Amino acid sequence: MSAGVRDPGYRHGRLPATGVLLVNLGTPDAPTAAAVRRYLAEFLWDRRVVELARPLWWLILHGVILRVRPARVARNYAAVWTDDGSPLLSISRQQAALLQERLAQRCPGPVKVALGMRYGNPSIPAALDELRAAGVERLLVLPLYPQYSATTTATTVDRIAEVMRNWRWLPELRFITHYHDDPAYIEALAASLRAAWEQRTPGERLLFSFHGIPERYHRRGDPYPCQCRKSARLVAERLGLPDDAWAVAFQSRFGRDPWVKPYTDATLREWARAGVKRVDVVSPGFAADCLETLEELAVENRDLFLGAGGEEYSYIRALNDDPLHIDLLESLVLRHASGWPETAPAWDAATADAECDASRERALAAGAPD
Repeated sequence: MSAGVRDPGYRHGRLPATGVLLVNLGTPDAPTAAAVRRYLAEFLWDRRVVELARPLWWLILHGVILRVRPARVARNYAAVWTDDGSPLLSISRQQAALLQERLAQRCPGPVKVALGMRYGNPSIPAALDELRAAGVERLLVLPLYPQYSATTTATTVDRIAEVMRNWRWLPELRFITHYHDDPAYIEALAASLRAAWEQRTPGERLLFSFHGIPERYHRRGDPYPCQCRKSARLVAERLGLPDDAWAVAFQSRFGRDPWVKPYTDATLREWARAGVKRVDVVSPGFAADCLETLEELAVENRDLFLGAGGEEYSYIRALNDDPLHIDLLESLVLRHASGWPETAPAWDAATADAECDASRERALAAGAPD
């Protein structure tokens, strides 16, 4: 931004607000090959997602992957698409709306919630513009990834920093980088499993399936697999499950490089062949059901398990808009926004108005444009 350009994000005398930016991975705009191609081109070009030399990866991505993969992926999206569009997007919007209601009830000052997708729409830049227009002077970023990974949380930070490079006036900024062992998160997961098991007999084994990452990312310092395993262990302990009744596996691998093991599909196949007849599968790393849960886990892996000799396969949905999940999000926001005027009990609208009026008068006296 040129030094002479005025940033429209700040207004003298404006009543300040706190912003909460919810971020999830993203989704195509439609279940079509063209929309999926645009989405994958943005997603797979991210340097944190694919850590290969750019010239080589450009040839692979544009010469092979984006020519072959979009049509097949679009068919999978079409199978889970709803009247409200992408499940991930519609659920994420519900989460944002419910969280907005909660914070409006709990916070003494103005708090604005916005939703941004790291890839696709609504974009992070659009969400940040929405918050800036609402007068946000303090911003809490909550990526909906319970377990930290450079491929998810860190790339969210990258994108926000990229956008804000062009802002003259920056808000006070905080990030929630993970909540994999938060007691409210663990209890929400345990409660969702208890509720499922109240409706039917539990499976012989419970599989916690998390999205995978390449092994070399973990070797280079990404803590993601460790946090996944801890989340699963804490839930199992909360439920009182014996060690031989549950396991952790990783799904959605892509490419030829080895990913973190064990793999979800291989684990299910091994269990079926070993005589396990009934399994339950949950995917705690996904805050909202999406293609990877509704199609890959609930359909593809079900067929694989039954085809290998299993008899009953139950996918237990993500936390989505469950009240305990919204409780968790609310508690995360209030804790991490602690001390900010709009979320602190001592915030007073009349005092804030008076301070803003005084600020505007001082600015006008100094010759600043209104």
